[in-house]
Amino acid sequence: MKRAGVKDVRVDLIFDGQCGFCTRSVNWIKRLDRHSRVHLHPSQRRHVRDRFGLTEDESRLAAWAFIAGQRSAGAGAINLALDAALGTRVFSALHGLPGMHWAQEYAYRWVSEHRYLLRGVAPWCSQHPDDCELAVEGATCSLPNANGGASRCAD
Repeated sequence: MKRAGVKDVRVDLIFDGQCGFCTRSVNWIKRLDRHSRVHLHPSQRRHVRDRFGLTEDESRLAAWAFIAGQRSAGAGAINLALDAALGTRVFSALHGLPGMHWAQEYAYRWVSEHRYLLRGVAPWCSQHPDDCELAVEGATCSLPNANGGASRCAD
């Protein structure tokens, strides 16, 4: 069986559509993706979690990448999306280096826990309200901010 070439890779990237920082990040990946290899799915889109077998908690805690039946979360998911967007394997190879996996995942967790405090743009679900379920809107907004109060979900 012939293995798919790096330029033939298609990645489904699931992200928090209520997060302005996340939206800014996936928009940047999309700009790099000149061959439409990365398909973006806000976790709030109807049936996305069911389609990809994710729980609400899983989709709230990390971005997820699905490629050829395999799934990856966190920094690994972002590396796969960057590789697909640029038609390379560099980012995933770096993630596999000794110590790099731990460092990237640690940084990803920190960013994930503080994402509502980081500069972003209007969240995907605010920009594309028909693309997100109203019943889920605000579900990822329950993360506490640095002052202990509820985080803002929109700019």
